[in-house]
Amino acid sequence: MKVLIVKLSSLGDVIQTLPVIEDMKACLPGVTIDWVVEEAFADLVKQAQGLTRVIPCAERRWRKTPFKRETRQEWARFWQTLREVSYDAVIDFQGLMKSARVARGARLTSAGFTATYANKSDLCAYEWPVKWMLQKTVPMEKKIHAVARYRALAARALGYEATGVLQDRPTYPLVAAAHALREGIMLAHGTTRLDNEWPFESWLQLGQRLIQQGEVVLLPQANDREADFVQRLAQALGAHAHVLPRMTLPQVLSHMANCRAVVSVDSGLGHLAVALNLPVVQLFSQPRIERAGPVGAAHQRAVGGDHVPSVEEAWDAYVACLIADHQP
Repeated sequence: MKVLIVKLSSLGDVIQTLPVIEDMKACLPGVTIDWVVEEAFADLVKQAQGLTRVIPCAERRWRKTPFKRETRQEWARFWQTLREVSYDAVIDFQGLMKSARVARGARLTSAGFTATYANKSDLCAYEWPVKWMLQKTVPMEKKIHAVARYRALAARALGYEATGVLQDRPTYPLVAAAHALREGIMLAHGTTRLDNEWPFESWLQLGQRLIQQGEVVLLPQANDREADFVQRLAQALGAHAHVLPRMTLPQVLSHMANCRAVVSVDSGLGHLAVALNLPVVQLFSQPRIERAGPVGAAHQRAVGGDHVPSVEEAWDAYVACLIADHQP
């Protein structure tokens, strides 16, 4: 059986879709899986075991210059690459018109089908016209965690929900080499949404507590705005705070795998830490914990949600995560 996953963006959502690969492999012997994803995240998705092809799509970039000759040429090459393989199932995990358009453009086998969600779930993006763009629509619970939503869509579309695999904790097929002794606490402060941010003063106080406990604080950056933030934070924290260079996503994956723990806002890097099974504290400044927070692991916790979490809440969660991580 050949299956195509269409999940274009964004980083956190792409990472939270990864467990469907393990589910399909466990329930559909011999399945081969391809994935269409935004070009910015393609190199990370290529790190996932179990995929045959990863097909980059530059929809975000192309829509800025839709009439340029180069854009039309790149779209044409994308469609040509996409249609090189015929699929038994094409599943749109995004539920948006842009992703349904990609799913609809894939080549199907004689018995192949396209599928997506039949309805919206709370706090999940969904555009109702996709119901009419694709062939099969799958009913979904109104309140459901994002990872469970992706897994349920695949299981119901492909007919393996009855196997009980959805009762198992999600498994992420990301593998990164880690040293025997993990070092450093990564403070993943960056987010594309201003309402997800945690205050500078809170990061400073948390960093000071970590350093007082003998930890090294690692500060990633992805753009000029984040660079300014971490430089100010590192200057205030002193010699035990290290500003990391800008890295590709595979480099972030490798670096993060060697951390002792990660404290993150609700962002892609926080979900990446969850996928790597690290001790993680996720800081939610919006009521999204039930949809996006870590589940099923005592060494991964979320705080806040209906309020901006305090430093004390973050610290207590961090200590609890480390204790749980060291228990047999």
